[in-house]
Amino acid sequence: MKRFVLVLMLIASPLWAVEPDEILANPALEARARDLSKGLRCLVCQNESIDESNASLARDLRILLRERLVAGDSDAAAVDFIVDRYGEYVLLQPRANGSTLLLWASGPLMLLLAGGMGIIYLRGRAMGSTTDDTGLSDAEKTRLAHILDNDFKD
Repeated sequence: MKRFVLVLMLIASPLWAVEPDEILANPALEARARDLSKGLRCLVCQNESIDESNASLARDLRILLRERLVAGDSDAAAVDFIVDRYGEYVLLQPRANGSTLLLWASGPLMLLLAGGMGIIYLRGRAMGSTTDDTGLSDAEKTRLAHILDNDFKD
């Protein structure tokens, strides 16, 4: 029974996502293709690389990548071709350019902004509590004594 489970796990392994008819005859090109496809996102499976995905779109992307490598493209040119066609979302590790740097920096900036606002609020609250409280006026003291006297008489 254990062997059967092991065989099922191996069959379901992501290593089998690349089908035999996709594999290139040149082992060096195939190694490059496998390495590059690990960094490209399957647009159907979201957070799975096209190397691991069995989706038909992932298969199309693997074939397209291999076609570009066979055509003589460099690794960067092949990836750039796919990014130009499908957008930056296809990259599992987004590039550090203006828009992504702003996105990555916005979290810590918001945290610093919230911390600064919290400090300003707490300082203002502390300053408000140190002001001299004059207490009740004579009229208010008389009114309070009258209310308290009437409550205890009932």
